[in-house]
Amino acid sequence: MKFRDYYETLGVARGATEAEIKTAYRKLARKYHPDVNKEKDAEDRFKEIGEAYSVLKDTEKRAAYDQMGSNWKQGQDFCPPPNWNAGFEFADDPNAGFGGYGGSYDGDQSEFFESLFGRGRHRQGGRSSNARQGMHFKGQDHHAKILIDLADAYNGAKRTISLHMPTQDPEGHVITQERKLDVNIPKGIKAGQNLRLSGQGGPGMGDGGAGDLYLEIDFHPSPLYKVDGKDVYLDLPMAPWEAALGTSVNIPTPAGSTLELTIPPNTKSGRKMRLKGKGIPSKEPGDFYVVPNIVLPEAQSDAQKAAYQELEKAFDFKPRSHLKG
Repeated sequence: MKFRDYYETLGVARGATEAEIKTAYRKLARKYHPDVNKEKDAEDRFKEIGEAYSVLKDTEKRAAYDQMGSNWKQGQDFCPPPNWNAGFEFADDPNAGFGGYGGSYDGDQSEFFESLFGRGRHRQGGRSSNARQGMHFKGQDHHAKILIDLADAYNGAKRTISLHMPTQDPEGHVITQERKLDVNIPKGIKAGQNLRLSGQGGPGMGDGGAGDLYLEIDFHPSPLYKVDGKDVYLDLPMAPWEAALGTSVNIPTPAGSTLELTIPPNTKSGRKMRLKGKGIPSKEPGDFYVVPNIVLPEAQSDAQKAAYQELEKAFDFKPRSHLKG
């Protein structure tokens, strides 16, 4: 997939104001409208211009796009990294499409457009209805994605988080406002779950209460652990003699404790060793899997090479015998 520079498409600078973006769009839309321009690529250009404008005219979409696009150039191979939108707070627009980032676009969406805005946060049904009650309106719900440590899901935690809310300054430039919140992370929370902070969304009108803030949870990448739902995996490097003869090892857990694990003789690389109920806690806790990974030491010295030669003599081992016809 190729990166699309929406600023280049409209011929505006990255710091362009809302008015400058609108003027550029109108000029190009008139030029490339299929009813006016009969050139072969006019319709495709018109769609590209409409897609770019649908993003850059919308404060929240533009802020999300700017978060991703500052280090990319038009036409470069592109793949959004995981959790690219963590820490950004967005208002929940009941008329919004493409993951709730606000705005709309009636044209064909490119693969690039869908990769950014087609898999955004899930809105909470009915939460942002702003249903009319006399002259009072409930505030919009807001959403954000935050990253926590896996240890927080095991033990629970109190954390101070920083969120950035896109908005516009008086001149029409997109800026972000930061706010900090103290959050209680409950024990047993999983990736993809939402924490609801009552009254922390947008302000209401009249006697209407403030909306709520929904925090979607994901975990910081860990050098040790991989998470699948409530289950947790740890790759365990092992020397060949440890796997062959068996051993006992101390295993670190995300909770901060250690477990003594017996490795049976003749353990094969990739074998899953299950520790039942030691995954993410819950009413039905997940499991903790230790996966041995046999690592071969390099033979560098003469003594090390001789040791490998002795192993070759000691074992009648033909690992490729199945390849013979």
